[in-house]
Amino acid sequence: MGILVLSSLLLLLHSPASLPVTVSTSKPKVEVHEHSDAVLACEFRTESEPAPRIEWKKKGKDVSFVYFEGKFIGSFAGRAHIDGATVTLHSVTQKDSGVYRCEVSAPLDKVILGEVNVSLNVLVELHCKDKLSVPPATYRWYKDNKALTVTPDSGYNLDSGKGTLKFKSVSRDDSGLYRCEAFNSVGAPKSCVAQHLKVIDYQLSLTTLVAGAVGLFLLVFMCCLGVCLCHRRGCCRKEKTVQSSNFYNPPPPPPIRNPKTTNTRSPS
Repeated sequence: MGILVLSSLLLLLHSPASLPVTVSTSKPKVEVHEHSDAVLACEFRTESEPAPRIEWKKKGKDVSFVYFEGKFIGSFAGRAHIDGATVTLHSVTQKDSGVYRCEVSAPLDKVILGEVNVSLNVLVELHCKDKLSVPPATYRWYKDNKALTVTPDSGYNLDSGKGTLKFKSVSRDDSGLYRCEAFNSVGAPKSCVAQHLKVIDYQLSLTTLVAGAVGLFLLVFMCCLGVCLCHRRGCCRKEKTVQSSNFYNPPPPPPIRNPKTTNTRSPS
């Protein structure tokens, strides 16, 4: 009886296995540089289906087709090819980053559908002041070609997410040539164009402004005082013009008498 059971077990072990469709990937996480090729590996095995249906989809807010009914769809058309179930995307960009799903349908198998996810991360080379670098950039500031050490006791803060250098307070000693350097694990560090910072002493400017205002006030006061003194002394009164009498004025002519009105004496 024991020999019969052992023989049955050996027969089962040596008989061909009957497995349903299985889908797997040799590389579930893919990282490539921007504008290079990305290989999304997908391997499958079916039980009985000789021609399974292969589909690729990109997951997100809305699932979109990448490969459907034997052709690539949308933005992937003309820049991708498939070998078996493995897809190669050419000249990828940051927009191609995401999670892709490989689906294999085998209607003749007991389990008719198998799927696997592949994550694609496109590394973007850093540019100075570029907030879209992947992985995120690290920033370092230089003053007059000397690296600045940012500590809680220093006079400035560094926003590591944006690379912004913020001054807690400024003085004339902060004047200089400032340069930002950004770097990540992709490519060489990038430097921004240096910018010159000139800090004017506020106290000095305020003193100059007050002194100028006082001087102007004194000038106006002295002018008003001079005008008042001039009026008091009569320097500013208008002189009356005297008409010259050097000309000879003849007396008026005697009135003309009417001869008719002349009295005549009667003879006595």
